[in-house]
Amino acid sequence: MEHDLLPSERLDDLLTHHLHIIQSREVFSFSMDAVLLARFAAVPKRGKIADLCSGNGVIPLLLSTRTQATIDAVEIQPRLADMARRSVELNGLQSRISVVEGDLREKAKQLGYGKYDYVTVNPPYLPPASGDRNDNAHYAAARHELNGTLDEIVQHCSRLLRTGGKAAMVHRPGRLVEIISSMTRWKLEPKRIRFVHPHAGSEANMVLIEATRDARPSVKLLPPLIVYKDGQQYSDEIMQIYYGGERGDTNAGAEELRGS
Repeated sequence: MEHDLLPSERLDDLLTHHLHIIQSREVFSFSMDAVLLARFAAVPKRGKIADLCSGNGVIPLLLSTRTQATIDAVEIQPRLADMARRSVELNGLQSRISVVEGDLREKAKQLGYGKYDYVTVNPPYLPPASGDRNDNAHYAAARHELNGTLDEIVQHCSRLLRTGGKAAMVHRPGRLVEIISSMTRWKLEPKRIRFVHPHAGSEANMVLIEATRDARPSVKLLPPLIVYKDGQQYSDEIMQIYYGGERGDTNAGAEELRGS
């Protein structure tokens, strides 16, 4: 598989699933938030799934271990889309995962409004003008809403879904009110919310939220997910998510939480 890699790239293992993913420090690598979203999402066994803001394709790769559905991965950055496409090929998943390069605001209609059973999205966390913008264009686009606002992303999640279809997102808790407001505006009713905390007693630094298209109001607040139990040792639940409880170290090929 090495001949498929560019000089700056490396091949990482994807946890316990016997999958591999192409990564490079020149562009944004996947983070824990993507792994948690892939596990949180209550994807159907079959059907059609879209993954928006897909990056190097980590979420579709992980979802392929949980469903036989076909998955369309939409990514605007050509370099990341190319890496995702090659990772799909390396894992022999071309018949199940398609990488769609382009702006989701333009590609959504081409993919088909109302055609999807489930949509996942790990969007940029920061508004365009907030915080220090990284000089690396790949990192800046991953962290800041340079290619679509949060409301635009939610809008296209909704448009892709059939009635009763679901969307799952990971984001920062500080924008939860904005997320819920946008979801309800676009006929996505929040149904499950789970906060992720670095340590017990610390503030949440991630929120996972799942919503259903054209549903009645009713939401469940799930138990908090604690990442570390002693210092930098993963909690039992995180160990189960990453390794099936098989390993004790904290190096899973994922970088730290994006934008933190």
